[in-house]
Amino acid sequence: MSAQDSNGRAPGRLRSLWRIVRGEDRRARKLRGLFELLGPYRGRVILMFVTLLVAVAASLAPPYLAGRAVDDGIRAGNPDALTVIVVVFVAAAILNWGASYAQTYLVNWVGQRALQDLRLRIFRHLQRLSIGFYSRNRAGVLISRMTNDVQALDQLVTDGVATLFASTLTLIGTAAILLFMDVELALITFLVFPLLAVGSVAFRIASAGAYRATREKIALVTAYLQETLAGVRVVRAFAQEPRHERRFAELNDEHRAVNMRTVHLNAAYFPAVELLSAVATAAILIYGGRQVLAGDGVTLGVLVAFVFYLQSFFDPIQQLSQLYTTYQAGMAALDKVFDLLDEEPDVVERPGARELPPVRGELRFEDVWFSYAGEPEPAGANGAGPDDETGWALRDIDLVVPPGQTVALVGSTGAGKSTLVKLVARFYDPTRGRMLVDGHDLREVTERSLRSQLGVVPQEGFLFSGTIGENIAFGRAGATPEDVEAAARAVGADEFILRLPEGYDSAVGERGGHLSAGQRQLVAFARAAIADPRVLILDEATSNVDVHTESRIEHGLRRLLAGRTAIVIAHRLSTIRGAGRIVVLDHGAIVEQGTHEELLDAGGAYAALYRDWADQAAA
Repeated sequence: MSAQDSNGRAPGRLRSLWRIVRGEDRRARKLRGLFELLGPYRGRVILMFVTLLVAVAASLAPPYLAGRAVDDGIRAGNPDALTVIVVVFVAAAILNWGASYAQTYLVNWVGQRALQDLRLRIFRHLQRLSIGFYSRNRAGVLISRMTNDVQALDQLVTDGVATLFASTLTLIGTAAILLFMDVELALITFLVFPLLAVGSVAFRIASAGAYRATREKIALVTAYLQETLAGVRVVRAFAQEPRHERRFAELNDEHRAVNMRTVHLNAAYFPAVELLSAVATAAILIYGGRQVLAGDGVTLGVLVAFVFYLQSFFDPIQQLSQLYTTYQAGMAALDKVFDLLDEEPDVVERPGARELPPVRGELRFEDVWFSYAGEPEPAGANGAGPDDETGWALRDIDLVVPPGQTVALVGSTGAGKSTLVKLVARFYDPTRGRMLVDGHDLREVTERSLRSQLGVVPQEGFLFSGTIGENIAFGRAGATPEDVEAAARAVGADEFILRLPEGYDSAVGERGGHLSAGQRQLVAFARAAIADPRVLILDEATSNVDVHTESRIEHGLRRLLAGRTAIVIAHRLSTIRGAGRIVVLDHGAIVEQGTHEELLDAGGAYAALYRDWADQAAA
C-alpha cells in the first residue's frame, strides 16, 4: 500500500500520527530546555529536593500523630504517651518549618538565576540574528518574549517545579498512609479517582489552546503599545489619538476574551475538585463513623486521622490542578521563547572563518545576483527565469571599486541601491556570485573583523539614550574624550555641540529626540569618523540635513572620505558631482557608470535623472 494518496499527500491517519509525534517532540524539547536552564545549578537543585523531601515527610506526620494521641493518650488515659506524642508533633512542625524555609529559598535562588541566564541567552541571540529577521518581526513582539513570556516562566520555575514534586510526594505519601491505616476506608477514598482523571484530562485538552492564545494576544498588545509610543509624534501631528485608542481597545478586548476562556475553565474545574473532596469526606464519616460506633475494627483515632488526611489528600490534587494552569502558561511561553531561540541568522559565519587583515579597501562584485526571497522559481514554475528581472533585487552586478575611490549610487526608488550596500556590509549574502574585499570573499571571513573596518551612516542617524559624547564614542571601544572631540571637529559637529549648555554631556533623549534631524545626523557622522573605517557607506546620509548644515559638514565630509573607499547613496547634487565615479542602477541592474561629466555627455538615464534633480533644486 502506498504511503501517499493520488495527490501526493500522506493519508489522513499518517498525518494525524505525524501531528501527534511532532507535538510530543515539541513537548519533549520544551521539557529538555527547561531542565537545561536548571543544569548549571544541579548541586543546589539536588539540595532543594532533599529539603523538599524532608518538608513533605514532616508535614505528613501530624494527622497520624493526632490519631495516636486520641487512641493511645486520651482514650487510654495515658498522660505520658500523650506528652510524648505532643513533643513529637511539635518537633515535626519545627522540622517542617525549617525544611520549608530552606526549600523555598533554594527554589527561588535557582529559579532567578536560571531566568537571568535565559534573558542573557535571548539577548545574545537577538544580537546574532540578521537584519532581515528584524524586518520580518515586530520589535514589540520580541520585547514581549523578554518580558511577558519570561515572567510566565518565572512562575513555572519558582513555583511550579516545587509544587509539582511536593504535591506529588504528598499525594503518594498520603495514599500509602491511608492504606496502612485502613484498607477499606482508603479504597472508599480512591473511588473518586476515575472522576478526577476524566475531569483533569478534559481540563488539559480544553485549556492548552487557551493558554497559548493568551501568550499570542499579550505579545500583540505589547507590540502595538511599543509601536504607538515610538510613533507618538506622528500620532499627535495627525490628531489620530482616537483611532489608536480604538485599535488598542480592540486588542485589549481580544486579550481579555482569551483570558476569560481560561477563567471559565478554572471556574468549572477547581470547584468540582472541592465538591469531590466534600463527597469523599462525607462518605468516610458515614462509613467509618458507623464502624467506630459498632466497634468494628476502626478506632476513633483512625477516623480522626483519616479526616485530617483527606485534606492532605485532596489539597495536592487541587494544587496540581492549579499548577496545570501555571504549567500551560509557562509551556506556552517556553514554546514562544524556544521558537525565537531556534531562529537561525540569514547570514551565518562559516566554520573556520578567518580574520580579515587590515584592508586597502578594494570592493569587487562578481556576477552578483540577490533576491530577498532566495533563488526565484525557474521559468517552468512561475515564469521567472534566471535572467528575468522578476524576483531579483540585484541582477548581474559586476563592479570593481578601487581603494580610496568614492562611488555614488543613483537611481529611482527600488532600483537596488540600498540592497547593494547591504551586501558590502554583509547584512545579506549574495544569492549567486561573490562579494570580495581586497580579494577576500566576505563569506570566508569573520563578521567582526569585517565590521571593525567598515563604517555605516544610515539615512536616519539612530542615537541611543545617553549623552552626545557617549553616542560618538560608541563607534570605537575605549575612545577618550579627546578622540570624541576630534571626531566631532572633523565633521563640523563641534559647532552646535559647544553651544549646548552641557556640551558633550548633553542628553540626547530617546532616539535622539532632544536634537534636530540635522544634529542627529552630524553626531552619526562623528560616530563613523571616530571608528576610522577603511570602507565607508553613506546611505542617503545627508538627506535629513538642511542646506546650511550640509555646507558646514561638506568640508568635514571630504576629510572623512579622504583616503577611504566610500559608497554613497545620495540625492544631493553636490555629493553626486564630487564622487569619483557614479553608478546608475535600474531594476537591480547597472545601466550606466562613469564620472559626472561623462554621464551627462552620454545623455542617458543619468542625464535625465540629473535634469529632474536640478529642476527640483531650482524650484
